[in-house]
Amino acid sequence: MENEREELAMAMLCDVVETLQACGCFDAIDVLSTSIIETGSANLVLTEKGLNEALNEYLKKMTSHSIDEPVLIIMADIPLVSVKNIIDIAAVSSDIVIVPGRMGGTNALFIRTPSRFHVDYYGASFLKHCEIAKKNCLKLGVFDSFNLSTDIDEVADLAEILIHGTGQAARYLKKLGFALSDKGGRVGVKRS
Repeated sequence: MENEREELAMAMLCDVVETLQACGCFDAIDVLSTSIIETGSANLVLTEKGLNEALNEYLKKMTSHSIDEPVLIIMADIPLVSVKNIIDIAAVSSDIVIVPGRMGGTNALFIRTPSRFHVDYYGASFLKHCEIAKKNCLKLGVFDSFNLSTDIDEVADLAEILIHGTGQAARYLKKLGFALSDKGGRVGVKRS
């Protein structure tokens, strides 16, 4: 059901925003979206652009206002992110910290100097972001984390939320009747 997918997406976004707020590492939390959504106390930044164009415009805007401060870009479908994950990423001394996702993606970027970096998502974005850092002579750090590499793209991914999640996304799935299923030794999900 489309409305359930949308509500799950919002629950995951809320989990991410709540974690960012709880870590106390950032003065402001901006949520880029193509539609008006509820973001709690985070700032909503509306855009009509695609992911790369919107994020690169955002990074450029940050530097054009002489605010060349560190920026963390994290995808909204990473509901297992923890406060410790965010604090640990910010503690890495590299110019750019890339958090790889599964299958070659990028689930988060911590950019110390936004004026020296641009994003290039889709496909093997992890490798593209490594190359962008190298071309711009930026010291690169890779932050390997189960919590942050677990993005929710497929139905099978819901099992990770049910096993490890404690936030709104996990509560929402349970409310919908989702539970773990163990068939043939492989954990999946079922709906009652």
